[in-house]
Amino acid sequence: MLQSMQAKVQEEGEKELALYDKYMCYCKTAGGDLQASIAAAGDSISELGNKIKAGEEQKVVLEEELKTAQTDRTAAKAAMAEATAIREKEAAAFAAEKAAADKDIAAIVKAIAALEKGMAGAFLQTDAAQVLKGIISSKRDSLMDDDRQDLLAFLSSSQGADYAPQSGQITGILKTMGDEMAAGLAAATKAEEAAIATYEKLMAAKKKEILALTKEIETKLTRIGDLGVEIAQMKNDLGDTEEALIEDKKFLANLDENCEKKKKEWAVIVKTRAEELVALADTIKRSEE
Repeated sequence: MLQSMQAKVQEEGEKELALYDKYMCYCKTAGGDLQASIAAAGDSISELGNKIKAGEEQKVVLEEELKTAQTDRTAAKAAMAEATAIREKEAAAFAAEKAAADKDIAAIVKAIAALEKGMAGAFLQTDAAQVLKGIISSKRDSLMDDDRQDLLAFLSSSQGADYAPQSGQITGILKTMGDEMAAGLAAATKAEEAAIATYEKLMAAKKKEILALTKEIETKLTRIGDLGVEIAQMKNDLGDTEEALIEDKKFLANLDENCEKKKKEWAVIVKTRAEELVALADTIKRSEE
């Protein structure tokens, strides 16, 4: 019976040793794993912090660039509107100038034709004669005084017969006036065409600029939105990692404490088992004597 008790004590001791070894193995592996996890978490926190900072800085730059692009696009549209308003005003002024010039030139052409056909008297009864009179009155700076007086005298005559001997002179004055007015209209037309070309070139350039700025704005808006999502996700990851790090450190501290406690408990168990075995051995020896 004593031998049976001795064998049972030894068997229980072996089982306890196996459990102890298993727990100590867990202490070693779990501790190593936790330390590796803690180190990795520390690296991850540092990396995430740097990425968040870089992302926020990039977002600020993108937002400033977006504001600049939006301001530039607004300015380009305003420039187009202003140029269009000026062009419309210039076009209206040219149209009025051309209409007046065409009317004046037509009056001169009719006068010349009438004089060349010997029909001055008939011409003087037409509206064109009144138009011509108005032209001559307005040409104080461009007409010589003698020529203006001759023309007005011609236009004031009821028949124009008294001016037959001078019809060639009157015709010459009128032709000169017509040529000058035609030249002025040609110059105005050329200036108008140049203004139109300049306007169209400006419009094409501004449209191209606005198109490029619009594309830039859309791209930056998309990037800012994506970056905002990325930053928010990284901040969430950072918070989760920091919480996990705290838990791992706490668990590691408890693990070390529990493992040390287990070692002390095991020392007591080993001592107790040893004493039991020694006592049984002595009892068995005495019983055999």
